[in-house]
Amino acid sequence: MNIKITYETLFEILRREKSHEELQKLDECFFSDVTDYLKEKENVILRQKTKQDLFTFEDEKKNQNQLDNIKKIIKELYERREKKIINIAMNKSKTNSSVIDTSALLPEEKKMFDELVENLNRYRLGILNNLLKNQLPDLKEEKENFIKLEEDEKGKNKIIRFLHAVPRFVGPELELYGPFEADEIATLPEEIVRVLIEKNRAEEIKDGS
Repeated sequence: MNIKITYETLFEILRREKSHEELQKLDECFFSDVTDYLKEKENVILRQKTKQDLFTFEDEKKNQNQLDNIKKIIKELYERREKKIINIAMNKSKTNSSVIDTSALLPEEKKMFDELVENLNRYRLGILNNLLKNQLPDLKEEKENFIKLEEDEKGKNKIIRFLHAVPRFVGPELELYGPFEADEIATLPEEIVRVLIEKNRAEEIKDGS
């Protein structure tokens, strides 16, 4: 078995996650690498248990302590990434931005993110939107309202190709967009697209073009 993870690499991955506000990119096979590493560590301890001499007993204790520390690192890493994913999902739900960067999410984390956004959107519609209309929360119809909102927003977004590099900018709802490189393609709200086209910064990509 080719083990790609070590105690040192796990510690470094956690250190990077702790020292950066943004979610850090991991190899797509990170979870499988971690499980392989844990299995190998457990097998080493199991083999040492079958021996009875003093030296292997000491080695077993050291390996068991390291395994416990490894699991603590994995737990802290997961919880730090989980917190960041929740924050990204909250930002997506608040701004409905179509350019939220999810490239650092692992496939399982992307599924978590999508489900978080969906539920946050549904309850935002069912509770907050009704309160702002001086109405009691109505959670019976939040699913239908959410589907309608998604359809409405989809119709308002347009696909564009940037003709020039554009630095990060703030949208009308204080949401952040960019930065974008020349020839980069993005889906943005119609009102922002109109401004970018007027300034000759982008061109709209229509069906078939």
